[in-house]
Amino acid sequence: MLKALIFDMDGTLVHSDPVHLQAFAEVLGPEGVVIDDVVFRNSIIGHTNESIFATLLPNHSVSEHEEFARQKEAAFRRLATELKPLDGLPELLDWADSKGIHIALVTNAPVLNATHMLGIIGVAERFIVKVTIEDVVRGKPDPLPYLTALERLGIEARDAIAFEDSPSGMKAAKGAGLFSFGMLTGLTTEVITAAGADCTIADFHDPALWDILEERARA
Repeated sequence: MLKALIFDMDGTLVHSDPVHLQAFAEVLGPEGVVIDDVVFRNSIIGHTNESIFATLLPNHSVSEHEEFARQKEAAFRRLATELKPLDGLPELLDWADSKGIHIALVTNAPVLNATHMLGIIGVAERFIVKVTIEDVVRGKPDPLPYLTALERLGIEARDAIAFEDSPSGMKAAKGAGLFSFGMLTGLTTEVITAAGADCTIADFHDPALWDILEERARA
């Protein structure tokens, strides 16, 4: 029986990728690193900051990577003031509440970003479990963040559905044994399906989503 919906944040709850791209460009531009759509898709989306800065600034030290990451996340929070929830999210959360289905967050973002973004889009109080990068020793694509959420929820993987928009996030969700929807906010159906998505949807109004939710909720 469906007991929980577990969401990634960036690109899933909210289409925040353009703001992240802007923040990376602001911080890394002076270092001669060009952040365009290709770099963002290949080296940033779904990756941890540790991985991102090691890839983009290979000649810098770990401590320098950490400082660049701090600057980037601060820039993101400064820029991300007018974000809106992805279409259909409020209705989906209301439906889950009416069915007694728990809501959880699993993100590679730091807790400051998660708190900021959930507040901006007005859904912070809807999430009973929030797993951020500080909560785990290994971020996505490792399944540990999702396994941590399942443990905190007190449920099995078969009782939950995940929502992800990146290959690394999808690999993490599938590695934890979750039925997973791939969000088409930044990547193609082919890419997210190749990463393991069971079904792809454009937003939370998609009929394909509701067919599966209603079926799982009745099981």
